[in-house]
Amino acid sequence: MKDDSNRLALLPLLLPAYGALLDAFAAQGVDWVQIDEPALVTELDPAWQKAFVDAYAALETRRVKLLLTTYFGQLKDNLDLACRLPVDGLHVDAINARDEIDVIESRLPETSVLSVGVIDGRNIWKTDLGAALGWLEPLHRSRGDRLWIAPSCSLLHTPVDLDSEDRLDADIRSWLAFALQKIDELTVLAGALNEGRASVADALADNAAAIESRRVSPRVHNPSVKAAIARIDAKTAERASAYPQRERKQAVILKLPAYPTTTIGSFPQTPEIRRARSQYKSGELGRAGYESAMQREIARAVQEQEALGLDVLVHGEAERNDMVEYFGEQLDGYAFSQFGWVQSYGSRCVKPPILFGDISRPKAMTVEWTRYAQSLTTKPMKGMLTGPVTILNWSFVRDDQPRPVSCRQLALAIREEVLDLERAGVKVIQIDEAALREGLPLRKSLWDEYLQWAVESFRIAANGVQDETQIHTHMCYSEFNDIIASIADMDADVITIETSRSEMELLDAFDDFEYPNQIGPGVYDIHSPNIPTQEHIVSLMRKAAERIPRERLWVNPDCGLKTRAWEEVIPALRNMVAAAHALRREG
Repeated sequence: MKDDSNRLALLPLLLPAYGALLDAFAAQGVDWVQIDEPALVTELDPAWQKAFVDAYAALETRRVKLLLTTYFGQLKDNLDLACRLPVDGLHVDAINARDEIDVIESRLPETSVLSVGVIDGRNIWKTDLGAALGWLEPLHRSRGDRLWIAPSCSLLHTPVDLDSEDRLDADIRSWLAFALQKIDELTVLAGALNEGRASVADALADNAAAIESRRVSPRVHNPSVKAAIARIDAKTAERASAYPQRERKQAVILKLPAYPTTTIGSFPQTPEIRRARSQYKSGELGRAGYESAMQREIARAVQEQEALGLDVLVHGEAERNDMVEYFGEQLDGYAFSQFGWVQSYGSRCVKPPILFGDISRPKAMTVEWTRYAQSLTTKPMKGMLTGPVTILNWSFVRDDQPRPVSCRQLALAIREEVLDLERAGVKVIQIDEAALREGLPLRKSLWDEYLQWAVESFRIAANGVQDETQIHTHMCYSEFNDIIASIADMDADVITIETSRSEMELLDAFDDFEYPNQIGPGVYDIHSPNIPTQEHIVSLMRKAAERIPRERLWVNPDCGLKTRAWEEVIPALRNMVAAAHALRREG
């Protein structure tokens, strides 16, 4: 959706409130106030650059000192602007902008504080303190007490305390630093800068040993995985035939009606499911008992879908705790914390898995569950997988190799699972890439590079199958109009997306872009308890059919249903199926 409001027009209204707040701080005896401006690491047009000048000129006379704080990227064309603003200090993310520090130091007024974010606030690996001191010491000699050291950004992006992780593998644990440990690292760096390295010699030696242990560990480096990456070529990421040929073959196999109906994958995670999982983890329930409990839930999901009349079914993902953690638990190269929770959005927290080494798949991860579900029905059963880009973006990722390399490793592991599902007779396989857009760099000038390797990774995962196997992907809750060409380049046979909240306005991209494959625009918001009516769903699909040929449209919710109750899911899906039947009658 387009936002036509002039946000800069609000700035004169905001500045008096900021001024009053700063005065209130001064009245309480506060000396310094940090003002976060991460927008400075994005492309700013002249109007926005001028807005920075005007805003900080208006705040210059306040009785507190201002620390202007940037993070998550490089300043680039905003570097001079940041150094010229009338503030008392500038914080720079030295994890991302290390190459800019010397230039900033030379251009920042001599009276200003330079705060360098030398500890990574967005990841959990130990800092190489010796390497950091190598460039901090000359800077300290130059700027003296006007040099501050800090994390690169807020530590809310990292778990709190590594000391709580008594079940984590000892080697891997020795390579990590959570928030409290990062503060300890800052203390060691400060001691070395102020009192000399000898004053913290033991801490530096321990740090150096941990860094070297990780660097040479055979648990991190797997020659066979590296060899597999080296064998990737252009054909690895290509389907055997173009989409029109695949579509004809899939139509013969699947025999789906117009406006086929399906769901995104998950069904309600009931108290019974959560209880069985908890009992299994605690040892109260054995493996056989756990599998039996999950099979009962899968059978229920299949039975409900058949009763509703859905066309392509899913097994419901009862056995999955999380769409990323479930796969990470079965891949070599991953580790897991007990208490490594971080804020995701609002009050929701997640516990990202730790990608510490080269990734490989020891055995099939989903085949038996999917095969069991397919045995309960004659309708097509979707295999459900999380895509490599989403697994990468929702993990704590190793920082000792480029992210695209780790993503390709994940892609090869998912590719093996896709091929095993196909060999098991699964004709429809969905590879979710919910976090594809989330990984976009802040600067649009860097988007093309990211999208190139992200799309390539999806295609590596998806494109080893025969023409007759239908590949789906799903993306939820994101604007995608400005990356629609890259989404098309993924070459999935079917893509399902969120469009219900915008009343199909997100399909405006298709006014100017002819999307070549099939698409399922989500017809109801699964995050709302409201039950969509048949009439509303029909209305939305008619809007979709104005932009996309009806023969290429699917009918589905906008996301998975794990957070909803069966009492909400069944009537909503009943209305969805009824809407599809009504659309078919319209012809």
